Amino acid sequence: MYTVGREEVEAVREVLEGGKVFRYGIGAQCSRFEERYAEFLGTRFCLQTASGTNALTAALIGAQIGPGDEVIVPACTYMATPIAVLAAGAIPVIVDINESIGIDPQAFEAAVGPRTRAVIPVHMWGLPCDMDELMKIAGRHNILVIEDACQGVGGYYVGSGGKAMLGSIGTVGAFSFNYYKNMTCGEGGAVVTNDERIAERAMCVIDPCRFYWDGRENTFAGFVSNGARASEIEGAILNVQLDRIPGMIERMQAEQRTILARTVGPQSGTPLRRAPFNGAEGGCATHTMYQFDDAAAADAFAESVGGTVLIKTGRHVYTEWDPVLDHRGGPHPALNPYEMEANRECRMDYDREMCRRSLDILSRTVSVQSHPEHTQADTDALVDRILAAAKQPAVS
Repeated sequence: MYTVGREEVEAVREVLEGGKVFRYGIGAQCSRFEERYAEFLGTRFCLQTASGTNALTAALIGAQIGPGDEVIVPACTYMATPIAVLAAGAIPVIVDINESIGIDPQAFEAAVGPRTRAVIPVHMWGLPCDMDELMKIAGRHNILVIEDACQGVGGYYVGSGGKAMLGSIGTVGAFSFNYYKNMTCGEGGAVVTNDERIAERAMCVIDPCRFYWDGRENTFAGFVSNGARASEIEGAILNVQLDRIPGMIERMQAEQRTILARTVGPQSGTPLRRAPFNGAEGGCATHTMYQFDDAAAADAFAESVGGTVLIKTGRHVYTEWDPVLDHRGGPHPALNPYEMEANRECRMDYDREMCRRSLDILSRTVSVQSHPEHTQADTDALVDRILAAAKQPAVS
């Protein structure tokens, strides 16, 4: 959680005292957030959900991904990404990342097969994927792009088409607003798209009873789904958080520019190098990524500066996705995509050594976190720690 203050407390108090906790009919906070967030991103539709995993699942089902389909996912992402693919009944195909920590476009294209229906670029730690190249490849092969922007809230990508908000570039995008994200309501998410048909289907995943509650004309037949709708409490918090996020991103980007100017390049006097960055600028700037020649140097730097070696973040590394690697894709054999006849020809032979390149990159990449409430003194102290760590024999 980055920043929560009195404004959020007051927004929740108004919802509770007004007795308007349910989003349909009597509430307005969720609908207001959906309209505002769609405008913020530049998309036609935004649908609020109960979590980022719900959002990814709704995005995939909304795009008609299901049994018989393969979806390409990167070796570095939170386990929710392949879980959502399985929840849709499809099979995740795991491919390497590159030094930018995003999915490697070459690995993506090499993995395209006759059953590949979609790819999920994941903007890990707010770092943009190479969306220009990914969209070109996807276009050549008629593959849907499902953007996982769960860690990219408020960030943007500057490519050949100019500035675009993360999550708004692909066919459909998904966001998370849980405790660890830079915009939070404790737990929550959203699906965004410009495609009305995808929005209708995703809406049915989020709440198959929606039309009964809000009185809309039901032009979509719908289907059965568990549902994952949000409450007005979450909507109220997110409306305040949405007011905060532009300033938060600007402050973190400013801190990151200061950190990089003083720690990387000839003027810094250090051997440090930043991980490659996709796009002219942008991202969320929640983390600055440094890369080293070997894991020992990364470990020494991280311990000294208080950073994190990316391979040690747990469920963000494919080797830790035990249920996925072990083909435990559902609560019952008949509901397990790995056991479905429709998926019999899909590729699902996994092992923990299959993406060695990703493991190497993650073992020698260190993240150093920024924060929107850092003072100049905080930033100076962080830079001093980085500079001191860079002088260690194990690093330099």
